[in-house]
Amino acid sequence: MNTTVSAIVITVALLLMLASLVTAIRDRPMGMVLLVGFAVLEVAVLVQVGFVIAAVAGGAESPEPATLWGYLIGEVVIPPAAVFLALAERSRWGTAILVVAGFAIAVMNARLGQIWQGAA
Repeated sequence: MNTTVSAIVITVALLLMLASLVTAIRDRPMGMVLLVGFAVLEVAVLVQVGFVIAAVAGGAESPEPATLWGYLIGEVVIPPAAVFLALAERSRWGTAILVVAGFAIAVMNARLGQIWQGAA
């Protein structure tokens, strides 16, 4: 797993979480900035998945492969699902969904690093 890409994913996820929190506190629906931000986050997550697939194809192994793939699939699904729900709910609660999604991606990514390194 590439630590640089992981750091980028965590940073972008936390920045999006903060931007979404400010937007939710201001009682605004999701705007174009958050939409584009979550699209960038999804691309970064997909790049990370590509690095993991390349590492596994190259012979690297994780001590917990099922957990690793579960976290990776979850990371890929969360941003589009959160954006879809935020677009469907055009109140502050739709933006609050993005706050939770950004936090979840950051935590899941940190946990992925631990799983990849073999830490419990």
